[in-house]
Formats: sequence, C-alpha cells, structure tokens
Amino acid sequence: MTAPYVKHDIQDGISTIEFFHPAHNSLPGDLLAKLADAITQAGENDAVKVIILKSGGDRTFCAGASFKELVSINDPETGRIFFSGFANVINAMRKCPKFIIGRIQGKTVGGGVGLASATDYCMASKFASIKLSELNVGIGPFVVGPAVERKLGLTGMSQIAIDANSFYDAQWAQQKGLYASVHESTQALDTAVQLFAENLCTYNPEAMAEMKKVMWAGTQHWDTLLAQRAVISGRLVLSDFTKKTLKTFK
Repeated sequence: MTAPYVKHDIQDGISTIEFFHPAHNSLPGDLLAKLADAITQAGENDAVKVIILKSGGDRTFCAGASFKELVSINDPETGRIFFSGFANVINAMRKCPKFIIGRIQGKTVGGGVGLASATDYCMASKFASIKLSELNVGIGPFVVGPAVERKLGLTGMSQIAIDANSFYDAQWAQQKGLYASVHESTQALDTAVQLFAENLCTYNPEAMAEMKKVMWAGTQHWDTLLAQRAVISGRLVLSDFTKKTLKTFK
C-alpha cells in the first residue's frame, strides 16, 4: 500500500470506514475532508446500523496531522484551515446518529488520539500506545483537547498533553477510559470488533440514536469551540518557537 485513501464499505448493516497514508497514517487536509464526508454519509444511510473506524497497516493507527502540510503553513488563515480538518472529523463523529466503534491497532499520536477519543466505543491492541505531542513542537492539543478530555478526564488529558515526549501504553489508556478493551494481537482485536459490531446490529436503531444524543449531551457548542481552537493553533504554528522547532524535525 502506497497511495493514500479513505475507503467505505457496507456489509450486513456494518459500515467500515478505513483511512491510510504511507506516512504512518498521518492525515493531510484532503484525507480529513474525505473522512468527515464518509462518516456523515454513513450516518445518513438507512442501511447502516453501526460504523467501524479503522486505519490501514499494522503498526500505527494514526500519526496525527500531516507534517508536510504543517511545515508549509505561512499565514494564519492557512493555519486555521489546516487545523480545522480534525475539528470537522470530530464534529462529524459526534453528530453521527450511529454508534462508531474505534479499532486502534497500533500507536496513535496527536490528532489520532482525538479520533480515538471521539469514537463511541474504542477497542485496541496492546500495541496501541498514545501520545499528545503537540506541545513538543510549540502548539498544543487545542482542537482535539475537548474530545480527549471527554474520555480521559481533565487530569488524564492534562497529563499526556504536558508530558508531550512520552507514549502512554494501552493499559494506561484503558484504565483512563479511552479503550473499552485491549487485545493481545491485531487478529484478536479484529475478531472482537467484528463480533461487537454484529451484536450492536441486533439492537433497536432508534434506541441507539437516542442513546448517542444522551452520551454527547453538552457538546452542541463544539462547532464554535473547535473552530476557535483551530484559530489558536493556526496562530501558534507561525510563532518563532514553532518555526524553529519544525526546522529541526525536517
């Protein structure tokens, strides 16, 4: 696999949305837009009862935002648009009337932690450690922060946001409430995800839709909040500190 993609497949009421990018499943703006559209379409499709969100490959679920696009930002508006990509996906996930199961097979960083946090039920392999690395480059997990805090709590989110150099293992993420279960291998994870999705398909779709509204109550302001957070990140990415730091990574 070398070409980036977002795939959407429906089988027996289960919509599987898969994304891939050769750079450790990092997500540039065009893939984020396709991902948001796929989630919205699945939510509107009466043939879909439940959604599985996954990524291609075995090693990394998502490395976060595209580094190539990040270093090319030269003005605040471009920065705002760039950081709005993950905001749009997270908002599409919270507004989707179908339960979204996250399948996290490997390490996930930055925006990827935000995606995992925005799922309704997240399952992982033991290799699925997490890291919020944004402060390390002078920005901060502002856009994904609300979703991560909703799952990990303020204490858990603050811990990994401040300790931006460290990966926290899958067991830690499970203890904090991000992962519902952790499995010994990707194969075992896939089996568990499939069985769980099949079981959800036996539930009343109307009851699940109402339950999702209840679970996401109090987040109606996220359209505005995440847009404001994107502006903050778009400004900080132009700071001398961040520009200098990004050059060292290049």
